[in-house]
Amino acid sequence: MIGQGPRGHEGLRCKAARHRRRAFHERLRHMEQHHLHHHGKFLQQYTYFRYIRPAGILFSLAVFYILFSITGSQLLGLLFAGLLAAREAVHCFFFWKLEKNVIKPMIKLKQGLDEVAQGNYTIKVRNDLSGDLGSVIDAFNDMTEKLYAGEILQAEYEENRKMLIANISHDLKTPITAIQGYTEALLEGTAVAAHTTDKYLKIIHQNSAYVNHLIDDLFLFAKLDMQKLEFQFQCVPFKSFMDDLMEEYQLDFTEQAIAFDYNNEITGEEQVNLDGKRFRQAINNILSNAVQHSVTRQLAIRVRVYRQVEGVGIDISDNGPGIPSDKVPFIFDRFYRVHTERPKEMTGSGLGLAIARELIEAHGGHITVVSTLDEGSCFTIELPVWTENEEEILCSVC
Repeated sequence: MIGQGPRGHEGLRCKAARHRRRAFHERLRHMEQHHLHHHGKFLQQYTYFRYIRPAGILFSLAVFYILFSITGSQLLGLLFAGLLAAREAVHCFFFWKLEKNVIKPMIKLKQGLDEVAQGNYTIKVRNDLSGDLGSVIDAFNDMTEKLYAGEILQAEYEENRKMLIANISHDLKTPITAIQGYTEALLEGTAVAAHTTDKYLKIIHQNSAYVNHLIDDLFLFAKLDMQKLEFQFQCVPFKSFMDDLMEEYQLDFTEQAIAFDYNNEITGEEQVNLDGKRFRQAINNILSNAVQHSVTRQLAIRVRVYRQVEGVGIDISDNGPGIPSDKVPFIFDRFYRVHTERPKEMTGSGLGLAIARELIEAHGGHITVVSTLDEGSCFTIELPVWTENEEEILCSVC
């Protein structure tokens, strides 16, 4: 099963937008050829009814009036002239309505099509009409909105791609430079004390581990972004699953002298559709993020699991440095870091929270964060509970 998180669709949405735009321009080219073929004939007819025919009618009226004046039947001439004038007035009113409700909107629509053909997707055609032509103009405006949204999406995707490459280059260069420098120092053969050699080797190992971790995160995120990461979902009792998972972290945090409090308020046997490996990774990324950003204080982490109306919730809170309010909306963006000048102790890839969100959303869940600067942060995960009448979810084990 492939993850369906909203951000995971970004690449496919961009490709779909490009495909729709190419298809639209192809249709637009055919429409333009068809329009040019018939537009000339239409203008000829329009010119005739708009200018030539009224002039001919006026000429005929004058001839009628002169003839009847010569024959002495002036009253009869005026009667015929009045009838012709009334008929032509009706025709003029009809053509005025035609020009207002059909011809001018068609000309505006043609101008709009020309603008779109030149790449201007912000164009709008004013529509005061109802009926079929009004529906056509509304459809045109809707189409330009979608094309413009696709253009923005493609621009954002391209900008994200450039930022991704720049961040990868930066994050790889720093540890590789350190590895190269310390390796060269050891290879020079200069007499180095044993404790210094051990220090150099430790730094090389740490930077190698960081590079490996970064590559793993990049590989995982690329799979998520392309929707090629496979999930093995199973219906599991959520209470026991979280109890077992948090027991592992209890041991790890005790060794690291981190205060850890775990409270599971679920009393029933709620089943949740999970890929255990992927969900563990999401939880691990959130907890690791708390550890990495609390290097200057005694860290305390609290995990609370509870039942919600339509699912289950997990609160993961810490007493870390917190996140500035203006940076909270971007905390789940790829490669985003609150502090651009980060301490050396912070060795995260900048992808951990982005991956966590993708994995949670692939489970049909949602993650949010509330943070207070200098007091800490609280990440909240919401997951749907599996029910027997939920036909869209397939469980291989229940």
